[in-house]
Amino acid sequence: MFQIDIVEKCKANDRSAQLQLYRQYCDGMYCVAMRFLKNADDAEDVLQEAFIKAFQKIHQFKGEVTFGAWLKRIVVNKCIDFLKTKKEHTIALDEIYMRPVEDDDWTVEEHINLEEVKEAIGQLPSKYKYVVMMYLVEGFDHKEISEVLNISGTACRTRLLRGKGQLKELLKTKGYGTGS
Repeated sequence: MFQIDIVEKCKANDRSAQLQLYRQYCDGMYCVAMRFLKNADDAEDVLQEAFIKAFQKIHQFKGEVTFGAWLKRIVVNKCIDFLKTKKEHTIALDEIYMRPVEDDDWTVEEHINLEEVKEAIGQLPSKYKYVVMMYLVEGFDHKEISEVLNISGTACRTRLLRGKGQLKELLKTKGYGTGS
């Protein structure tokens, strides 16, 4: 059965189709939630909420992207919402007037492994951490990140650039060094 057929059945409130989609995407979306939340119980709660929202809003799925990409966006939004309610409220910066310089060089020394980079990303301030994680780990582009976080494209690029700078500094202070 093709994925679009399953989605159409879900739109008709077919429970077996919903279960099939859940089983297909549950593990992958759990991994996404864990990258943001770092706590299994929280990730499970957020994942449950994300699937509920997805099935409630499935009529809005138009097939312009894959169902997995659409669902991933819901999971990421739910993770960010959860973290916002759990943590301190961030102060909004007036980033409209900032003009970031594009810098696509994300290279680090060869001896730095992925876990060390992920750990360093986790230490970034929230406003940078989410943008860096969504860009590097989740593969979102600037437009998608801007929409999910409800910030301007300029703010997204600025936060990514600053987050990258802080990430490199964190890796240097940990003795990993970077190659920039």
